[in-house]
Amino acid sequence: MEKNKSFTVQEIQEKLASYCAYQDRCQWEVDNKLREFNLIPEARDQIIIYLIQNKFLNEERFAKSFARGKFYQKNWGKNKIKMELKKRMIPTKLIEMGLKEIDPNDYFETAEKLYQKKAESLQSERESFKKKVKIRNYLLQKGYESHLIEEVSKK
Repeated sequence: MEKNKSFTVQEIQEKLASYCAYQDRCQWEVDNKLREFNLIPEARDQIIIYLIQNKFLNEERFAKSFARGKFYQKNWGKNKIKMELKKRMIPTKLIEMGLKEIDPNDYFETAEKLYQKKAESLQSERESFKKKVKIRNYLLQKGYESHLIEEVSKK
């Protein structure tokens, strides 16, 4: 964006509509984007209301697509997804709805695959305890739950 260029509220509204149309956004992301324009609070509120009313902005849809995308494309676990959604100020109820988008069987299978893949990459590790700790830490960092990691490691 060009420095010191001024835009009308209508122009900013159109810019943010295409920002939201390109990819699902949450209100927190839109608020951050709006700060770049140094608008008065009333104008910011007007734009947010417009985006919600015209279905450019929908927190439930965002939570669901975010959870699906981060799990199915990046293999993130539920803890990491939950943490990232909280960071974006998504309400707990919507976070839970988003996490329901992840099929429990896919979730378990993905945890298994990640466990196996990490175990294979650590074949040169001599100590089995060290190896297990590294795999466990890797899966925790990806956002998987301790109980699930235990279950997967026993297979």
